[in-house]
Amino acid sequence: MAVNFVIPTKMKAWVYREHGNVADVLGLDPELEVPKLQEGQVLVKVLAATLNPADAARVKGVFQLPGFSLPAVPGYDLAGVVVKVGREVKELKVGDEVYGFMWHAKKDGTLAEYAAVEESFLALKPKKLRFGEAASLPVVIQTAYGGLERAGLSHGKSLLVLGGAGGVGTLIIQLAKEVFGASRVAATSSTGKLDLLKSLGADLAIDYTKVNFEDLPEKFDVVYDTVGKGN
Repeated sequence: MAVNFVIPTKMKAWVYREHGNVADVLGLDPELEVPKLQEGQVLVKVLAATLNPADAARVKGVFQLPGFSLPAVPGYDLAGVVVKVGREVKELKVGDEVYGFMWHAKKDGTLAEYAAVEESFLALKPKKLRFGEAASLPVVIQTAYGGLERAGLSHGKSLLVLGGAGGVGTLIIQLAKEVFGASRVAATSSTGKLDLLKSLGADLAIDYTKVNFEDLPEKFDVVYDTVGKGN
């Protein structure tokens, strides 16, 4: 049975018209144009979107893609329902529940009612995940997985995660144990999040407010720093 959606010409979206701190420059625009589709894109009715540190950097003007211009809509991650497909779309269809990201976006991101996204950057949403859960995954899980892969973590190696309770850190711990086969995973966090680290699979939870990881007698094959000096 075909599914049809009534698509408006205008939508609500969070927009910034100048660079600066997110709280100062981001505002709700109730009359933004619904994006037009290119042939290989699908139009997604956004039901959940998440923000990452990269979004704040983009709003501040720290980095931007070629061809970028203001005003713009922030946001890379999303989850929602396909309401229209371009002519070159092969797999997805109207009515599909999807999640993915818009890292390619030069101007308009996911903090809007609708988003035009390349089919290749989307996947069917797992049925056991809620939209909000699915939208929280794309950027952070790619960051976590890509870092572990580049660092050469493999079966039997040990890992130390600096900042294990953050969005990327929580996924690093799980991927290291369940996918990469790490023999031992240690992670740092503040006092109140040590139990979280253990529940995710960390063999050693380190309270960075009390212990300097550089003073640990134990050595690790890989160290993944999710914090960095700039944060």
